[in-house]
Amino acid sequence: MESITKNAITIEKAQSSKITQVDFDNLAFGSVFSDHMLVCDYRNGAWETPKIVPYGPVSLAPSAKIFHYGQSIFEGMKAYKDKNSDIFLFRPLDNHKRLNISARRMSMPELPEAYFMEGLTTLLALDKDWIPQTEGSAMYIRPFMFASGEGFHASPADEYRFMICLAPSGPYFSGEVKVLIEEKYSRSANGGVGYAKTGGNYAGQFHPTQLAKAQGYQQVIWTDDHHHENIEEAGAMNIFVRIGDTLITGPTSDRILDGITRKSVLEVAKTEGITTEVRAITVSEVVAAAKDGSLKEMFGAGTAAVISPIAGFGYRGTDYDLPRVENSYASKFKRHITDIQYNRAEDEYGWRYKV
Repeated sequence: MESITKNAITIEKAQSSKITQVDFDNLAFGSVFSDHMLVCDYRNGAWETPKIVPYGPVSLAPSAKIFHYGQSIFEGMKAYKDKNSDIFLFRPLDNHKRLNISARRMSMPELPEAYFMEGLTTLLALDKDWIPQTEGSAMYIRPFMFASGEGFHASPADEYRFMICLAPSGPYFSGEVKVLIEEKYSRSANGGVGYAKTGGNYAGQFHPTQLAKAQGYQQVIWTDDHHHENIEEAGAMNIFVRIGDTLITGPTSDRILDGITRKSVLEVAKTEGITTEVRAITVSEVVAAAKDGSLKEMFGAGTAAVISPIAGFGYRGTDYDLPRVENSYASKFKRHITDIQYNRAEDEYGWRYKV
């Protein structure tokens, strides 16, 4: 296994900081960036030593294969500050593992764990003052890799660049959302790249989502690519459905991302004694439950929002409103997970990683 030490990472500090220009009490999500970023290039069949440089533009040749064949992958993470200003990550090794799963699917080189972890913790230590402490805020972390090698031939590149950028951010969503169950467009297909966090998966979602927004919805619920009978994801998040007192989510597959928050919700549910089922969820089942009153909750789960409650859904011209549930599963899971993330509660799972 390749190894690296923090002392080996070269650091070029920014001449001046932009931090005084930032209103940390009113942060939008992912639109303000810290002073530095990490860069690591893959050349001649090996990863070079990572370096940290001032945040700024990236120079690429027009023939770089990222522009032509879409070899790009990414992760989404957060760093949290507790009341003592200690810094924590949440399940970061799972992000590294998933990055390499995506890399293999996209025929890209895997990144050694030490490069990922040492690079990330060194960058966070340098820009620690950028990590917000306002309630609901955190440092959003975007590790990503793309094909920097040149050529118009339709084949994998021979050079790649891995980077990490930091964005102090406020809450991703505010309030509940209404969603439209999609019956024409598909997010992914069997044998495809739906389980990889690759950029094209998300670009393909934009058009159907905009069509849904024009109808008054905030997001789309994706269904299976063949018959559009099974509910699979909610926007860019995994989806959970509560029918009666049972919590249901679809199994991971070629089409469904193995979400870290999804896995965390299932573990917390076990701790809380909540009955869970990991199985296919049919649209007809959800509609029937909405009609007979047994559909109690639907919510998305993902890094950015943690838990995003769904207030209602549209299907074939009819809107179905969900009831307001006291002590909802959504609020219970969000409180349990965020208390661990912000070091407000005991971490019985070993998820919290101190920087």
